[in-house]
Amino acid sequence: MFHCVNGELTDEASLQVSPFDHGFLYGMGLFETFRTYSGHPFLLDDHFHRLHASAEQMQIKLPAYDRERTLAVIGDLLAANNTEDAYFRWNITAGERGIGLPSAPYDAPNEFVFVKQLPASFPAEKQAVTLNQRRNTPETAVRMKSHHYFNNIAGRQELGDAAGVEGIFLTEDGLVSEGIVSNIFWRTGQTVFTPDLTCGCLPGTARSYIITAARKAGLQVESGRFSLAHAQAADEVWLTNAIQEIVPVSVWDEAIFSGQDGEVYRKLRSVYHQHCRQLFSLADWQDES
Repeated sequence: MFHCVNGELTDEASLQVSPFDHGFLYGMGLFETFRTYSGHPFLLDDHFHRLHASAEQMQIKLPAYDRERTLAVIGDLLAANNTEDAYFRWNITAGERGIGLPSAPYDAPNEFVFVKQLPASFPAEKQAVTLNQRRNTPETAVRMKSHHYFNNIAGRQELGDAAGVEGIFLTEDGLVSEGIVSNIFWRTGQTVFTPDLTCGCLPGTARSYIITAARKAGLQVESGRFSLAHAQAADEVWLTNAIQEIVPVSVWDEAIFSGQDGEVYRKLRSVYHQHCRQLFSLADWQDES
């Protein structure tokens, strides 16, 4: 596969990073993952607004977001890899700074854009398993999609590699947080629930989309701090991320749900697929109201 390093296409065998890069030494790095649909990167602007907001918190100085430049890189990588669509990981590291903790901002970051093939299909529904590993608290008030990823890996190590299964983190005080690689929603009656950001979950782009889509569908949406029992008493449960979209849950521990037969899941999935080939930002849809 071809990837892109600081604006230059690079074959996989030639990729390298300095051991003095603080993304390697101290976890000072960020990334966004997204996919294309017929070449269109769904919610691209939202991914990069999150990336830049997190970089500002880390004091990693990035050039202003340029959609056209970003689309050109995506197009070049799709062409170089001879594929119409792909999984993208857009990675920023703080850059080389030597050993020691700096106080000054990072003004020479590195940019790595990784590409991999999308799987031929995704599971139509998943099972959820509550993890013993608890969700750690984020480094700042809101979780960033940063290189600090061991908590997720610890959850994956506990769960194993079983296909079609997602591990669900609880907070230290036993509230629902999120999945290893997903946000989580559930519906009871006409209300959709999802953990709020105080529960340590990532402010996912797909999460924001589903909140808006549910409200536009006439459902009430409540984000807050909810017990496991509250969630497992629901009518429907879904997992969301930017690669797998919205995935219904059929079983969570001992609780049984409607899975892909869920009425609201089907509505939200249909709306998602209406937008995934055209929207650059959730704001574009919200402005139509």
